Amino acid sequence: MNLARIAIKSIRQRALASSLTALSVALGVMLMVAVLVIFGVVQRTFSQRSFGYEIVIGPKGSDLQLVLSTIYRLTPAIDTLPYKYYLEIEKDPRVRDAVPITVGDFTEEGGFPIVGTNKKYFELPYAPEPDKTFQFYDDSEVMRDPFDAIIGSEVAKTNGWTFGSQFQLVHGGAESDHVHDEKFTVVGILAPTGTPNDKTVFLHLNGFFAIAGHDKTLREVLQKDRDFFGPNADNAPLDDPEWLRTQGGRHAHHHGPMPDLHKSVSAIFVNVVRPEGAERFGASTLAILFKNEISTGLQAQAINPIQPMNTLMENFVGPTRILLSVLTGLIIVVSGVGIFVSIYNSMSDRRREIAVMRALGAQRRTVFSIILAESVILCVAGGLLGALLGHLLVFVAAPIVESYTGLLIDPLTFEPVELALLPALIALASLVGIVPGLTAYRTDVAKTLAE
Repeated sequence: MNLARIAIKSIRQRALASSLTALSVALGVMLMVAVLVIFGVVQRTFSQRSFGYEIVIGPKGSDLQLVLSTIYRLTPAIDTLPYKYYLEIEKDPRVRDAVPITVGDFTEEGGFPIVGTNKKYFELPYAPEPDKTFQFYDDSEVMRDPFDAIIGSEVAKTNGWTFGSQFQLVHGGAESDHVHDEKFTVVGILAPTGTPNDKTVFLHLNGFFAIAGHDKTLREVLQKDRDFFGPNADNAPLDDPEWLRTQGGRHAHHHGPMPDLHKSVSAIFVNVVRPEGAERFGASTLAILFKNEISTGLQAQAINPIQPMNTLMENFVGPTRILLSVLTGLIIVVSGVGIFVSIYNSMSDRRREIAVMRALGAQRRTVFSIILAESVILCVAGGLLGALLGHLLVFVAAPIVESYTGLLIDPLTFEPVELALLPALIALASLVGIVPGLTAYRTDVAKTLAE
């Protein structure tokens, strides 16, 4: 009979105590695995080193909220920019790509965020290093009609939508009960990207503007235009009710497409041109100069989308992960102490058993190894059970976390750092098994048998 079988037999003799100590290790490892997996997903999501654009232009306000609302679609938009300003940016000779983005509504089914944009959004890589371009499932089409829609892979999977499926939007937020009358038709389905695009529904920009309730009164539009471009932006007599009435009043566009004056966008995604002969450094330099020029004015802000996310990771997500990892690590250590107490307390009951083994020819180191093997078996068994329970916990928690945060969590995700748990548990088990093992090692055979 080898050492492992003897150790397992000894564990079975103390089944209840052994099971409880192994369970305590399993619970600690379960929490550790859940923390590692979930925070690993968060870190990969928010630590994306490159996007399909160098600059995000949006209204003045929080740069972090601008990124979270337009790229990750996790928070409401700060405000809007006049569509006319987007046209100016698009015509700027320093700009290579300018893509308008409008956010705000959600699907009635599933509560997925809506993004109004144009087809150029899908022509740019969603991550340029290496070039990761959007891929579509067969039979997909670009958005030609204003009421066409392209949906992300997760939207199609969750809602069961396919080509030709129709849906309606909820105004203002996923919890709102105001459902728009307009119906949109799915004409394209994106292949998985592992980005927020998977949980997004994309509408033709004109279709987004055609939704009832997305317009403003002419007075509001003109006043916002003046606030943005200055008091001399137009010569419209805002104090003349008759003039406002003749211009169409509240719904100047209800007999046709919405005029550009009434349109607004949440953000503009921009890539600058690459000067000839300066492919390596020119684009970055020009992007910085262009970004600083826009941010200097009072109209808008321009940011590099990576910077605020790095700040978020460094100041909040990273420290939170470390804190939770330390706490769960302490739980595992406490569980190891429980194993130590369990085995050590059992030594007084096992002195006769150890003495008999020694009398039958077992060497001191053999007895020591058996006690050490018990500790290792309990720790490893608890660790393997904990790893399984940890992934099961992630599987259960994934849809809940996704519904509250919008983050995509794959329950089958495996973090490489999990491989370090097994050696760590073996080291912990060896450490806590030394003292009980030495107690068994020093057992006085003659004295114990005489007693």
